[in-house]
Amino acid sequence: MNESDYERLLRIQTAGMREWQYQSSHYNRYEATPYSALQTLFELYDWKATNRMVDFGCGKGRFPFYVHYFYNISVTGIEMNGQLYQESMENLMKYMEKAKPTRASIRFECCLAEEYKIDSQEDCFNFFNPFSTPIFQKVVHNILVSLEEVERTVDIILYYPTPEYLQFLEEATAFTLWREIRIPELYEQNHNERFMIYRYEI
Repeated sequence: MNESDYERLLRIQTAGMREWQYQSSHYNRYEATPYSALQTLFELYDWKATNRMVDFGCGKGRFPFYVHYFYNISVTGIEMNGQLYQESMENLMKYMEKAKPTRASIRFECCLAEEYKIDSQEDCFNFFNPFSTPIFQKVVHNILVSLEEVERTVDIILYYPTPEYLQFLEEATAFTLWREIRIPELYEQNHNERFMIYRYEI
């Protein structure tokens, strides 16, 4: 399926790219992860139906809708931009009109990523370069605090990873590289087209 086919199937509109009128050094433009990359990720990632995922900088919600629809995984999208959050909620209304009954939940919150309270059952955190390294460090700190409260195996998924994100995880945290997943046809043209998955394992 191509991008349009996925959008029609899920009854959502997440395509496009958006630059911010008042650009901040801490928050990057909106751009959705390609569906082809998501397909590759979940073909090779050892996901479980019991996983609870969080997508930081979810934008219009493509990642949450994809994992909820195809894998029945509970997922929360975090978005600080009010306009994108509103569009994710509009997508949610359309999506739920035809959604299959499932115990898995899907929801969105409009808040700063570093202010989101990590739930003790959440065990997978997705990032597509949504913000600066200092904010990423704060979010990872919150994840580590939650692990002190309830120890569990946790994954951090990075798409199109920055060297600064990778350096921080490898040098300043207990997360270790679990797997690199390269996106066929895209990686050959751009070596950033990959997922780097870091794991804290008990």
